[in-house]
Amino acid sequence: MKGQVKYQVIGLMSGTSLDGLDMAYCEFSLEDGQWQFIIPVAETQPYNEVWQQKLGEITEVSGEELIFTDRDLGVWMGEAVKEFINKYQLKPDFIASHGHTVFHQPEKGITYQMGNSFAIQAISEQTVIGQFRNYDVAIGGQGAPLVPIGDQLLFSDYDACLNLGGIANLSTQWQGKRIAYDIGTANMVMNYFAQQLGQSYDVGGQIAQQGEPNQSLLASLNQLPYYRQPFPKSLGYEWVHQEIIQPLEQENLSIADAITTALHHAAYQVAKDVNTFADEKTGTFRVLVTGGGAFNVYFMDTIRKNCSETVELVVPDKKTVAFKEALVFAFLGVLRVRNEINCLQSVTGAQYDHSAGVIFGNLDHAQ
Repeated sequence: MKGQVKYQVIGLMSGTSLDGLDMAYCEFSLEDGQWQFIIPVAETQPYNEVWQQKLGEITEVSGEELIFTDRDLGVWMGEAVKEFINKYQLKPDFIASHGHTVFHQPEKGITYQMGNSFAIQAISEQTVIGQFRNYDVAIGGQGAPLVPIGDQLLFSDYDACLNLGGIANLSTQWQGKRIAYDIGTANMVMNYFAQQLGQSYDVGGQIAQQGEPNQSLLASLNQLPYYRQPFPKSLGYEWVHQEIIQPLEQENLSIADAITTALHHAAYQVAKDVNTFADEKTGTFRVLVTGGGAFNVYFMDTIRKNCSETVELVVPDKKTVAFKEALVFAFLGVLRVRNEINCLQSVTGAQYDHSAGVIFGNLDHAQ
């Protein structure tokens, strides 16, 4: 596959917002040194209530239960992607799977994504590339964010890329190199409270608009030490639960007040960091915004109100918004099979640039 300049890849992404498995069939081509892409078909296989509860509580279970759930999730993902392939009569070169992050503590040298790649490979009968984060952590990196190489090579028309998933992260050029990091929370906290009302998420920010932000708690959250740490830096579910969700629950706020407090906190932190980079550039600072948060009208309006006048937040077509991370992990797989760099030292803080991902299966057979 080394000489191949066209690839058909399925990217799989399960995010911290627990909405489901994103599956994107992507076609990549290399033309005159520039990567091009299209996403012919993409869809999300939602997690049912059982899976949402299981994944939401996964950090509290025994080691044995964790292993069983890893296997079961891999089986579920394998069945979902096999159905996706058959439904659209697809012939992918391979599958690139991010997995579902359970533990992410790079300062302790660990990151753990489950959704067993062997199970996905066996059931889908496709070659799978997975475990993109582990080696980076092993050589001193954060193991995250990994999307910035895709931002650099696929979305170079923008000054920065902002993803509003369960966690908000930003990617941009800075001092001649690509940098990226997790800003803070985004949909994870809002979804957590919306689910207590029987809703998967707060559609358009309608619940948040009915509440009032708790100003004293906002002031306290905005002083969290993480926000003053230099990048590279990244976050996991554990930090969000301890530093954001628990303080919100301790205030005994109404659900609407809790959601709008979380929203205003996230919007403030996002805008603050975007403004920092925008202020270093003359003229308009164009930011591509993707992830589920881009569909939250109230969230986007609140971010815009906090942004400098020179900042232009650009929300692309719905498919790119919803499936950009699945697209980029498919692209990371392409770079991996070409043995090209897909993980940047300048982003993660690892000892060196490298080509991340473990190949499960035979790539020649995948052709």
